[in-house]
Amino acid sequence: MDSAKAKANYAAFEERVRRTVYVDNLSPQVNESILKSAFNQFGNVQKVEFIPNYAEESNMPCCVLVEMDSPELAKELVQAMSNQPFMVFGMPRPVRVCAAEMEMFEHRPQKPGTKITCLWLEPQNPDFTIAEKLKELTRRHAAEASFLLQYQLEEEEKLAKQQAETLEANYKKYELIEKVLKDGTAKRLGHRYGINEFDA
Repeated sequence: MDSAKAKANYAAFEERVRRTVYVDNLSPQVNESILKSAFNQFGNVQKVEFIPNYAEESNMPCCVLVEMDSPELAKELVQAMSNQPFMVFGMPRPVRVCAAEMEMFEHRPQKPGTKITCLWLEPQNPDFTIAEKLKELTRRHAAEASFLLQYQLEEEEKLAKQQAETLEANYKKYELIEKVLKDGTAKRLGHRYGINEFDA
């Protein structure tokens, strides 16, 4: 690829990053159509790209890149989400939103004028020990993050169950009220206890 085309492609990618927001803490049940419906109230959504998490189970909270029409809309979206909790798909977890960064995109062009070099480290190389320590540290952090995410998911499932039970109990109360209003029981009780008007 010639230099001019490479620069144009990278500039287009930078523009895409500026009009994209990163959203995480989403329910695993959320799909593209649900997200578009939720975020279209802030402006037109061009593209939704889920970021796969190969290290965790499928029921873990997922994250996504949401591309808006313009960088201005992306900034407004981040600001609006920062000021108040925003729920998606009725889950008891507010989503988190921030401006996207280049490293979040799986497919990104190489910056013009840069080179990518891979180096195989032999055990006798001084940097080999450092690489091993970083590898172990990464594994430890991943295990800790996995434990915290699993705990968060269990707590949210408990809360969702409590909310469902409360909703069902309230619905039964409303059904009972509607029944006594329709069959005249409320009116008879009003007369019995000397209530001239029984306004539901």
